[in-house]
Amino acid sequence: MPDTPVIWKDEELSPIRDKVYQYIKQAIVQGVYKSGERIIERELADQLNVSRTPIREALFRLESQGFVKTLPRKGVVVSKLSPDEIIEIFTILSALESLAMKMAAQKAEPSHREELQSIIDNIDRSLAKEQFDQEDRMFHFAIHDVICRAAQSPRLKQMLDGLSDYIRAFAHVGYEVPGRMRKAMEEHRNLAMAVRNGEAELAENFTKIHLENSKKAYLEALERE
Repeated sequence: MPDTPVIWKDEELSPIRDKVYQYIKQAIVQGVYKSGERIIERELADQLNVSRTPIREALFRLESQGFVKTLPRKGVVVSKLSPDEIIEIFTILSALESLAMKMAAQKAEPSHREELQSIIDNIDRSLAKEQFDQEDRMFHFAIHDVICRAAQSPRLKQMLDGLSDYIRAFAHVGYEVPGRMRKAMEEHRNLAMAVRNGEAELAENFTKIHLENSKKAYLEALERE
């Protein structure tokens, strides 16, 4: 958990429950809280300068979405995905994200292609390093954002966002597999290049390959645990 207390601005106080929910969810998605780690109401209330009521409401909401669960004698912990859940999520994600990549390659505007080129340049700089840091893990979030906008399909974006939250929340698990981080960056570079160049079929195929490799990394990481 971050050490610095959060200061809520006056204009941010309503509705506080939604902001607390988003704060905790982002902490899970960004790996501040990892799978199996306890989330303690009292500590969060102190950290966020709020009562425990919005904390409880946020955790209840996150539990209904599968991000956390309540265990006997342990309290609220960040959920771990089972192998069956991982396979289900990646199967659905592969179909939807492949479609998004294909549509993005066909519909991307010059501004989207410029954004993708900037991301590609950042990936190249990261790949030139011997070790990766937390910032290097953010590139696929940026690509997801550009692709969803370039595909110009609000309904598809809404469906993808829900699944992508799960992937983001547990992405660090797959990255623990030796060599997976570098490989994932190379895969994202390939699909970003395909979309930027308007190669729809290639973008679709690269996406399927990337998600299949990601699924295997998740399952391998779970076996190691």
